Amino acid sequence: MSKNTPSILIPIRSLGENHLERITRHLLLLEPHDRYLRFGFSANDDQIKRYAQSLNFSRDDIFGIYNRRLELIAMAHLAFTTDASLAACAEFAVSVSTQARGRGYGSRLFDRGVMHARNEGVSRLFIHALSENTAMLKIARHAGALVERSGSESEAHLFLSPATADTRLNELLQEQMAQSNYRVKVQIMKFWDLLSELQGLRNDVLDAQDRCAK
Repeated sequence: MSKNTPSILIPIRSLGENHLERITRHLLLLEPHDRYLRFGFSANDDQIKRYAQSLNFSRDDIFGIYNRRLELIAMAHLAFTTDASLAACAEFAVSVSTQARGRGYGSRLFDRGVMHARNEGVSRLFIHALSENTAMLKIARHAGALVERSGSESEAHLFLSPATADTRLNELLQEQMAQSNYRVKVQIMKFWDLLSELQGLRNDVLDAQDRCAK
């Protein structure tokens, strides 16, 4: 776990293709500077949509944090290399919504990505970032990564230890907890939607009664 990560447990769940709409919405809602830091250039809406559509859920792994309104407020993309000579390597990228900053979500997603990468047999993790993306580079350095700067861009390399029974069990428990948390949020949302619908019907009835009384 990163040194600057708070002790509170944050539900982080793996995201599949059925989460694509929320993934796209999360990325589109990033402010211009956050888009610039996340993609390395000032990505427009069409470019972000193409990126989202290009996500390979069968090869890569994507993790996310949802708030109580089921809004995706932070996500990480762990992309596994397609180069056969680099079979044990993966690249990590993360984005956090503006309103969710300062809560350690980036660090937590990085920890989850590292643990999953280890469990998948990855021995070397890359983080390619703009040199001005100090938050991401700080997370990498705190994890022990070697950061090499080349002008406006930086490359972080983190060598990972092999998986253990503890890392495998820890990831399994975290995923189960996060999915349970997500299901609870879905049920709560459905309850409030139903309550709002019933309240709307009640108001319609009262309005009709008022009109009849007049």
